[in-house]
Amino acid sequence: MINRLRNIYPSLINYTEGENKLNPTYKWFVMDDNEIIGIHEAELTAKDASVLATFLSPYHIHFPLPTVEERRWNKAIHSTDSSATAEFKLANPYRFVYFSIKKNEIDPIIFKNAIQELFVKPVPILWVNGNEGIIIEEQIESDENISYEQIIDVLMSDLYVKIDFFVGPYRKGLEGVSQHYHSLLTAAKSVFASSNKRVVTYIEAVPYLLINQTDQNFRSDMSKMILQEYRDDEETLKMIETFVQCNLNLSETSKVLHMHRNSLQYRLDRFLEKTGIDVRQFHQAMTVYLALLARE
Repeated sequence: MINRLRNIYPSLINYTEGENKLNPTYKWFVMDDNEIIGIHEAELTAKDASVLATFLSPYHIHFPLPTVEERRWNKAIHSTDSSATAEFKLANPYRFVYFSIKKNEIDPIIFKNAIQELFVKPVPILWVNGNEGIIIEEQIESDENISYEQIIDVLMSDLYVKIDFFVGPYRKGLEGVSQHYHSLLTAAKSVFASSNKRVVTYIEAVPYLLINQTDQNFRSDMSKMILQEYRDDEETLKMIETFVQCNLNLSETSKVLHMHRNSLQYRLDRFLEKTGIDVRQFHQAMTVYLALLARE
């Protein structure tokens, strides 16, 4: 294949680790045998690059060399050839976990090495750019599983890296994997534009996603009608948000807010008296929670 490509692109060169450098004026690709080739960007139109990317894995010079597993995932997600998924057999359910780190905060190679040490087995990482990507986590029963909150703590303490995670749902097959991949990327960026949480699951994100798809004028009117005079009362709204996140549990909310249970009860009674909404009732609490998100 290389000789045929070289007939079309005379600038084609091979990369050999330790012998030459990855010239930034070249577009680099990984062959099926893990060999890296480069073609000068002057010889490549946008269409050429797109066509090459359907059967070769694009390689960015500042990223880790993609593993065989990562190349298989890239082809399954980005290729229009159905055989790319038909030949891809999965042993266990998997999920996509979006991550976002501050631009230029850490070298992608160092980041990948740090992430791999935190999982029971190596996980594929698909880079979107230098500070965003997708971790593909296989569902494995193990006593050594680590939460994403713990991963954040480790990366912050060891590498001083701040990171956000959007944790997708587990899937059992590759049907619709490309659509799921792109939908998850869009959803993650939408959620982190509205939420200050560092780890958000897909289930937790649904209210944000629904609100973000509504008309801005509707969101504004809804927050005014539901929250009424409390619309700018940050203390009360924080209390209600915490109450919802604690599953409408008075005792748990009191502990989180360091507030006496009777004081919390009194303030919820006052909210009911002023607005006619009882946030101790599930459906009414959800309405107020959506109004909170709409306000943001």
